Amino acid sequence: MKFSLINRLSQSDIHELCALTQGERNNSLKEQLYQLTLDSDRRVATNALWVFTHFSAVDNEWLFAKHDQLIDRCLKEKDATKLRLMLNLLLRQPFDEEAIRTDFIDFCLTRLADTKSPYAVRAQCIKLAYEQMRYWPELLNELRQTLEMISCEPLSPGLRSAWRQVMKKL
Repeated sequence: MKFSLINRLSQSDIHELCALTQGERNNSLKEQLYQLTLDSDRRVATNALWVFTHFSAVDNEWLFAKHDQLIDRCLKEKDATKLRLMLNLLLRQPFDEEAIRTDFIDFCLTRLADTKSPYAVRAQCIKLAYEQMRYWPELLNELRQTLEMISCEPLSPGLRSAWRQVMKKL
């Protein structure tokens, strides 16, 4: 499988890899693909993450067991592309009130307000902060204040859209 991730992937390559790993009978292949997200070759790791972002909703559920591991990886990740892809995977997962991690809430709040962070990462962090904080009114108030603070700066269309979506929910 690693060989197919060494070069740039086309849409058909991605669909082929998704088809190869779909269904419960291929969970071992999903695990192999997941391990490739940790590969030292940046292209292999990002391609593996990219494939996971194209999984069907049913196959994506396999990643739910990797929830905390993905969060741990996000907290340490320096590569903006890998971070963006992992945040994308987390956006497709449920955040339960009982399993909320304050370290990840803090990470999201810090990143969404960081003007040096890429716009896509900031937009994803806005959405992820809401998904985690929505259970507690006092935390939603903190999120609202943070979002009002960043509304004064020039925002990209994608960042503005994420901002608007979450402000409507608040």
